[in-house]
Amino acid sequence: MQPTSKLGGSALKARTFGSMGTVISLTVPAGAVPGIAGDGERELDATAAAVERVFARADETFSLYRPDSEASRLARGELSLRDSSAGMRDRYAEALSWRLMTEGSFSPERPDGVLDLSGIIKGHAIGQAGEALRSRGITDWCLNAGGDVLVMGSPVPGSGASWAAGVVDPLDRSALLSAYGLGGPGTRRALATSGSAERGDHIWTAGCRGVEFAQVSVAAADIVTADVLATAIVAGGTAMLHRATDGWDIDVLAVRRTGELLATPGFRD
Repeated sequence: MQPTSKLGGSALKARTFGSMGTVISLTVPAGAVPGIAGDGERELDATAAAVERVFARADETFSLYRPDSEASRLARGELSLRDSSAGMRDRYAEALSWRLMTEGSFSPERPDGVLDLSGIIKGHAIGQAGEALRSRGITDWCLNAGGDVLVMGSPVPGSGASWAAGVVDPLDRSALLSAYGLGGPGTRRALATSGSAERGDHIWTAGCRGVEFAQVSVAAADIVTADVLATAIVAGGTAMLHRATDGWDIDVLAVRRTGELLATPGFRD
């Protein structure tokens, strides 16, 4: 995400909080939220609080790190999927659909059989937070949840300028591999990155082979598609990379463990 406080003469305002085991930031142009021009920023604080509540609700239901969550109760066998909430069943059904579409490269279950919807829930939370922003009449914004980015409009309202989303080099966390323009005049509003660079090898692979890619970034029209396909390509390797670029309207930047880059044209422009 664009890290500066000024872009094309437009001041950017940001709020940051922690949730779902990561850092989440909301950035808007100074005039995007009524009442935040100058020093009056209570409305921005209220907007950020509404976004934070979306992530908190998702974490309370789906986190396997919270012993009191619905997901943890399912994992311990204290609750059956049949008796779980409608939201849990809906996300599980959606995850099963993605497993079919990716031929098993994306899965809602860990190798030990525990239901783990983390590969789809953060994307859903980001999307729901975006809906909360739109419901408040905010048309220009950028949400960044641990490197997964969803935008609307432009950092310079009315200009058609894109938001600049940076992709970090997994072999050198102090360097950027690429910058990708989201929003503005383009159809791609979401960018998600998956891999082992920050959290280790937390993605289980399809079959018994090792992980081929250290990191995969996917740009798409919606954040769930970007998030799921980034995870699926890491898990499924080159075969899933070809399947994803053939079957979905996306751009991909994949980093092999050797440092070799594979990129669709959108990341090479």
